[in-house]
Amino acid sequence: MRSLELTAAVTDFVEAAAAQLQAEVACGAEVAFELEGQRAGRRGAARAGGSVLYAYRALTDRFIGERSATLARLPSYGELAGLLEGFGGLERYLASVGADPSRGEVRARVRIAITALLCDVFEEQSDFQLHPERLRAARERLESSALADGCETTIVATLHGIAIGSTELALTKSLVIVQPHALEGLPEEALTAGGTGRHDHLIVALAAGEDEPSQAIARGCEVLRELLRALRLFGDGRVTLGTLAWARVAGGRWRTLALGTGGRPHGMLVVTAEQEDELRAFCNLVSRRAPHANEVAWALRRFELGCERESPMEGLTDHLLALRALLEPEGPASGQLAGRLAALCAMAEQRMALTERTLAALALERDVVSGGAAHPDPERRPDPARPAGQLELARDMADHLRALLRDVICGHLGTDLVGFAEEILLASAQPSDDEAAPAPSVEEALGDPSQASEILDIFI
Repeated sequence: MRSLELTAAVTDFVEAAAAQLQAEVACGAEVAFELEGQRAGRRGAARAGGSVLYAYRALTDRFIGERSATLARLPSYGELAGLLEGFGGLERYLASVGADPSRGEVRARVRIAITALLCDVFEEQSDFQLHPERLRAARERLESSALADGCETTIVATLHGIAIGSTELALTKSLVIVQPHALEGLPEEALTAGGTGRHDHLIVALAAGEDEPSQAIARGCEVLRELLRALRLFGDGRVTLGTLAWARVAGGRWRTLALGTGGRPHGMLVVTAEQEDELRAFCNLVSRRAPHANEVAWALRRFELGCERESPMEGLTDHLLALRALLEPEGPASGQLAGRLAALCAMAEQRMALTERTLAALALERDVVSGGAAHPDPERRPDPARPAGQLELARDMADHLRALLRDVICGHLGTDLVGFAEEILLASAQPSDDEAAPAPSVEEALGDPSQASEILDIFI
């Protein structure tokens, strides 16, 4: 697949650079030459003792390199540089042009790559007239460096319930979220969201590596599920993957995969350009720190199952089960869930309201199980006084669960949520310093009742 955004950015910058460099030549700047000599024998082969042939070679690369600072100020430079910073083939491209791919910070390596690209386009030209075929060849050499040795497995899938401010959002060098129109060579079903004909979705593309294809595909599907988990924890939109993905090895045919995910998106997670770095860091953190074998891991799985239900009402039991696992290990008969959730998720003055709301959610769950809440009725609410409907109540429980899981994974909360909630409740039950005890009487303050009587007599 080819990034159309990168293609356009390369074209725009090279055209602007060509105009800038040609203007300098027109104003008197000259491209230097060097004289090369070669001994030629029969059929032009280099041979000792043969006649020496001389040729002039334009030092175009030196001319461009001396003006790299000027070229970096072109408006189109910033867009290209930004794309190359997240370009998966940057190191391979630098190595292909003889540069050290590990030397210097990423911005310095990008600057070297852009200069090398221009030198490739205008190699040994004494002017800077742009030839489309040379631009196309240089651009293809850059873009082909994103592919490993021709045996890399690529996986694409559709994402629903998320919007991004940029055309492309590179999360890692091998994982990118893009607008459907930003990549060439996608399977037709991915463009139409699996044949639904709808276009309100994004594409997630993953370079799954060069392992044996079945292993690469298995690992790639796991990465997609990790990404989905991170997106669901990042914001309050219920993001989903499409039920199908597509994989291919190198430039082969696309093969359909069943991802085993489902559900409908609820709401919309909007990631602005300013939030992209935050999302990258968060996805990396979730991938490294998501638990796998404790109560938090079980609750996290129940959270994901609830997100895949057809509606928040159907996911309510999943989310309440997860909250019970985290906050009510004694079992539901203890009645501790509502108070502990309020202690962790509400300020002191709002805890009573959240406690009542959680009790209402527990009553709503019983109503859902009995079938009484299958068709939400404004006249039949667990708490007739609350302004929100049943769907909003179910979503609230999901949001509180998501906040707790996110804080535990990020390290803002420890895994012993019960202990922490009990500490908060105990501290709130103790009177403050101002209310700790009534003010002492004069006699108590002085300690000697006779002295107290004398002092009172003075004031009388």
